[in-house]
Amino acid sequence: MKRARSIAIVATAVALPLTGCADTPIDTGHPKVVQGLALAPYAQHEECVDLAAGDRLDYRFTSSEPLAFNIHYHDGNAIVMPISRDGVSSDAGIFAPRIAQGYCLMWEAGGSGAALDYRALVRRVRP
Repeated sequence: MKRARSIAIVATAVALPLTGCADTPIDTGHPKVVQGLALAPYAQHEECVDLAAGDRLDYRFTSSEPLAFNIHYHDGNAIVMPISRDGVSSDAGIFAPRIAQGYCLMWEAGGSGAALDYRALVRRVRP
């Protein structure tokens, strides 16, 4: 019993740094600002939101170390990345989706890890 518990604790400790999800969602019309988010080496962090065609997702970020960044969505078993950047320490833009979908901004640290600052704002299309 003690061995099984030790294995479960180790598995949890190993899995946690590999991926991270935002604790509070992006709120329409109010910028979400995160500063000093520590990413362990090779860790990922996602910020996801449902967008309709015509919505706008304003984003910008800076990182202490180069990392991979993308905006993606899932289509069945496929991951579609309308925006993908490798080895960047900053980026900014306005993403305008063509289809309604759940989209995620994702950052992935390299071997050095990184400290990440980002801002995201959703502007909804008017009916």
